[in-house]
Amino acid sequence: MSKPTPRTAPGAPTAPDISLPRTIIAGALVVLGIVWMAVYINVAQDGQSLAWMGELRRWNFLIGFGLIFLGLTVAGHPSTPLGRGRGVVVGMLGSFLIGLLWIVVYYITGSTIEIPVMKNLDQYNLVVGIGFMAVGFVYATKWE
Repeated sequence: MSKPTPRTAPGAPTAPDISLPRTIIAGALVVLGIVWMAVYINVAQDGQSLAWMGELRRWNFLIGFGLIFLGLTVAGHPSTPLGRGRGVVVGMLGSFLIGLLWIVVYYITGSTIEIPVMKNLDQYNLVVGIGFMAVGFVYATKWE
């Protein structure tokens, strides 16, 4: 007795294999963005060491968050764990919630509590929150 073959429609797309290099690149971009901002805040912000980074001032946050958003977007590809099945929902809802929480925390804390990154960004905190939500929309386009 032979094994039954699974029934698939001719020409139906098959699930792509997980691309380890793409997954590593996505994770590395997110980590690099976080490290970039941490180095700026803790080392180069005063301008004494890493003077070239200190001269960039707020552009360091654009570079850091840009790397994070790029990494999350790359992770939304169907060949990564976040780009398939339930991972898309996790990525989408996670990005939406992080963006919403970022904006709410910024408005609630205001100038009373000094959170390191939020203190430096002032009104650009809204751009960061909306950026996370935009990444959530990237995942929403991949949701089936």
